Amino acid sequence: MAGQKKLLRALAGEVLETPPIWMMRQAGRYLPEYRATREKAGDFLSLCYTPDLAAEVTLQPIRRYGFDAAILFADILLVPQALGADLWFVTGEGPRLSTITERADFDALKPADAIHDHLAPVYETVRILARELPSETTLIGFAGAPWTVATYMIAGRGTPDQGPAHALREGNVALFEALLERITAATIDYLSAQIEAGAEVVKLFDSWASSLSGAAFDKYALEPAREITAALKARHPGIPVIGFPRGAGEKYAGFARATGVDCVALDQSVDAEWAAANVQVDGCVQGNLAPEHMVTGGQALVDETRRIVRAFSGGPHIFNLGHGITPDADPENVQLMVDTVRNQARG
Repeated sequence: MAGQKKLLRALAGEVLETPPIWMMRQAGRYLPEYRATREKAGDFLSLCYTPDLAAEVTLQPIRRYGFDAAILFADILLVPQALGADLWFVTGEGPRLSTITERADFDALKPADAIHDHLAPVYETVRILARELPSETTLIGFAGAPWTVATYMIAGRGTPDQGPAHALREGNVALFEALLERITAATIDYLSAQIEAGAEVVKLFDSWASSLSGAAFDKYALEPAREITAALKARHPGIPVIGFPRGAGEKYAGFARATGVDCVALDQSVDAEWAAANVQVDGCVQGNLAPEHMVTGGQALVDETRRIVRAFSGGPHIFNLGHGITPDADPENVQLMVDTVRNQARG
């Protein structure tokens, strides 16, 4: 029964003896089986758009570690591509996009509801996973949050400070907000289609929320998350939403109340004891082991894992990293983390 899945129980507010566990980017380059499948696909985008192979890499960490959740293998930049942006990946450097810097660029984009033909392979991947995942494993869908997606669409690539997006926000607020509204509408439709295909939870990744502060954070990180969450809950009552405004710092406090998300994912810069007192009081939290422990391992990994589990033991908690696992991580350290979390209640 879906209601008995550990992750869904935590998202519903249940305090479990042992928290459910999964990792961001758990299907990734640290696993040899992923690298073999990626080679078979030929390139990253082909892997995203080939449902059988995307489902295979999603299932690989479930087979290896028995995580409590699988997250759809895709990329946050598939939505801009579906809206009509050019997208390609440069080996060793990351994604590149055609840019939105003036009104004509925006006017060339497709309407929000015209994304589904392009994204049909992603929905097929979700349907495959809904059939093939173990009955106890929760299927998570996801999308990038509007601010983070906009930073890539404006700059054409990742940037250290999201400077081009801030410049457009300050220099042409009408264009900036029109882009954010288009991304928001497309994200609602995209996540809704993932839910219809079988996703049981969806997560909103605002990876660059840290570069927003004060009223700008409220307007461009918090408000779109609230709008997306409200729309999804109206269309799909009972579907939980996880929000991840990475780097939000003190803004993590109150984020669940302000947006309606069922769980707030925390990055590793946040002290777990502080988060328990200020964020977990509003419901489930997810996190927040530093990803470098997956590289270095050892007793420090065990001690920090135990500390985080203890800190959040008084409320609903999903154990995860504070950001995605890195390609140089040791698969044996992942197993050590999983074993430590699951043995915590007994030791």
